[in-house]
Amino acid sequence: MTTINERQAARSAPTAPGGLPLLGHALRLARRPHHFLSTLSALGPLVRIRIGGYVAYVVTEPALIRKAFVTHSDQGVLVERTRALTGDGVIVLQGQKHRQERRLIAPAFAKARIAQYASVMARHGAECSRSWRDGRQILLNEEMHELAVRTMAGTLFQGTLGTETARHIHRLLPPVMTLLVQRGTRPAWTDRLPLPGNRRFEVLLAELKAVTRKIITSRRAELAADPEHDPGDLLGALLQARDDESGAMLSDTQVHDELLNFLVAGTQAAAATLAWIFHELAANPDVEAALHAELDTVLTEGRPAEFADLERLDVTKRVVSESLRKYSPWLTLRQITEPTTIGDVQIPGGVVLFACPIAVHRDPKFHPDPMRFDPDRWLPENRARMSNDTYMPFGMGARQCPGNVFALTQVTLQIATIAARWRFRAMPGSKVEEVAIGAFVQPTRMPMRVEARL
Repeated sequence: MTTINERQAARSAPTAPGGLPLLGHALRLARRPHHFLSTLSALGPLVRIRIGGYVAYVVTEPALIRKAFVTHSDQGVLVERTRALTGDGVIVLQGQKHRQERRLIAPAFAKARIAQYASVMARHGAECSRSWRDGRQILLNEEMHELAVRTMAGTLFQGTLGTETARHIHRLLPPVMTLLVQRGTRPAWTDRLPLPGNRRFEVLLAELKAVTRKIITSRRAELAADPEHDPGDLLGALLQARDDESGAMLSDTQVHDELLNFLVAGTQAAAATLAWIFHELAANPDVEAALHAELDTVLTEGRPAEFADLERLDVTKRVVSESLRKYSPWLTLRQITEPTTIGDVQIPGGVVLFACPIAVHRDPKFHPDPMRFDPDRWLPENRARMSNDTYMPFGMGARQCPGNVFALTQVTLQIATIAARWRFRAMPGSKVEEVAIGAFVQPTRMPMRVEARL
């Protein structure tokens, strides 16, 4: 196969403006990454950018994104740099190892398991709801982050260790994720420098890993004493998982790495989605009224939502889908191992493909009036007219998030449980802005007043 050199490829796709010597577009990505990537569709279906010492191509056309990202499943150099946090979890594994790991963790997200986790999700939503009083002012984004952490810890680890773990994760995860993103948007060689941020990252990461290792050691001891015991949590499912093809089981190191993957991805995504939904409900009284009407019918006397209620929570599920459209991840990526052609653009081997789901989701060509929060987009007759290529909150192809049903179940049950009892109102003068933390678009401070409905 003929190798395409970088100079030839550079003439095949436009280069994004604003690159700097040595750093390329790293600073623009570090400051407001989703805003920067959202501007590139005007330049063409593929746009070339530079990050430190390597080149990436941003795919902006949804049909090309799906074709390229389903065809190519390697994650690339940026994700490789997250190994300090995620280890060899399913997020970063490649090829056959990735496929085998997905098979091993799949039982942890089977429907029967999700139904078990749902009771934990609903319980934590109800506990959060009971902690407020009418008229109280809260920072909703912080409350939702704590709820997401407690829920993830509760579904991962049953018992008192789960509560202890939640406290540690709530404190450690946000600064670890912030520092990790800073490392990922600058040249790789800076990771080895004795910078204050690098030292703090190593200290916090070591503490986070010590927490999860303690949990695994404790559970192994329980299993040794009673091999048939299954507490019904994610950790138990991982420790007992066995590959049907090879008979292999996950090692403690693999379990540890997967736990950190779930903690990082699940906590950040759920916290952001919960907060954005209540932010949008406060700003859209017609949507809020429709949601409350449904909840008053399904959840009589404001009882917590249950797994069996999901099939009747149509408005709630549409609200969740619309939030995932408007506030979706800002980055998905793949590694191109060999020269290939995407559309009519030649791509050399060894480069990284970027896609920005939130840019597609906010493009008026695909979603009319994209900044309007409109759950009716997801009515069956409207959804039928929408291309699957233009909605990708959980990724696509072999790399689609394995915990997507888990996440949808959690957010739907907790939105229903909380909104049945409370509404939230923005405090005068407050302004909520978007900030990229990890791969997700998170809200800044979200001060709100709690108002009782029941």
